[in-house]
Amino acid sequence: MLLLLHLTVSSMMVGVIWVIQLVHYPSFHFVDNLRYSNFQSFHMRSISYVVIPVMLTELLTLILLIYTMDEMNISLVLSAIMLFVIWVITAVFFSGAHQKLTLGYDKSVVRDLIKMNWSRTLLWTFRLILLVACL
Repeated sequence: MLLLLHLTVSSMMVGVIWVIQLVHYPSFHFVDNLRYSNFQSFHMRSISYVVIPVMLTELLTLILLIYTMDEMNISLVLSAIMLFVIWVITAVFFSGAHQKLTLGYDKSVVRDLIKMNWSRTLLWTFRLILLVACL
């Protein structure tokens, strides 16, 4: 049951991150410069309502899965390492990049955001594949 919940929230994050990668972040280039700061503040506030509960549930269920596992499951351990890397990348790079964009549109920051987000997109996707293997 716990693995199914974890798989569900991880699947949700994979869907969210692919939409962000292919649609949302590229759309940053099309926001009017005069309204960009307001847009970025709205984005940061609004996306938090979507991703924070799901990411926290994903983290908590993973911790519980690892804590309660009877024997070493390499797929689960590798997926835990990947999730740790995702959290670190998010904290170190993405928070700062979004904060810079609250000051206004910066083409190079948005370009870097899109490039760097491929790491999270692929990590979350590979995690999901590993989790399916755990079933």
